[in-house]
Amino acid sequence: MSELRKAKTDYPYFITLTVAGWIDIFTRKCYCDVVIDSWKYCIEHKGLEIFGYVIMPSHIHMVARSLNGDLNKILRDSKSFTSKRILELIDQMPGESRREWLIHMFKYFAKYQKQNETYLFWQKTNHPIELNYPEIIDQKIEYIHNNPVEAGYVTNPESWYYSSACPLSPLKVLET
Repeated sequence: MSELRKAKTDYPYFITLTVAGWIDIFTRKCYCDVVIDSWKYCIEHKGLEIFGYVIMPSHIHMVARSLNGDLNKILRDSKSFTSKRILELIDQMPGESRREWLIHMFKYFAKYQKQNETYLFWQKTNHPIELNYPEIIDQKIEYIHNNPVEAGYVTNPESWYYSSACPLSPLKVLET
């Protein structure tokens, strides 16, 4: 990620993580669970705090910060882990009907990046936006929660399972 676009303060940030080519990968529970498990690890061991999130089919929005001031490193490590693990699952999962196409696409996107020789799963930038007022944090969380509604997937935010708006969400977040 460009130095100009890095999270550099202790404030929460609005972050967008996008799959290369906007590929709809998070349509399967097992891939979403990899992200959730990675975040849980980062919360327990790296000082990540998440205030709101939504996992959409091709991208993720979250409001997060680091207790240690190293949000960029946490995001880098999480993206590295999740990309490797999801690519392994794509290759190993017997029911993955899109295996060849997905592998082809992630190889294709890697061709244009210096750092990724074989596969590019995540786009490089996280588009961090500093949130230094509680009202702005609330506004971004509302946007995050309404993302699946605006996309037409559900009629209310609480119905989208991989969202902090859902009472049954697999990840509990901090109150703002």
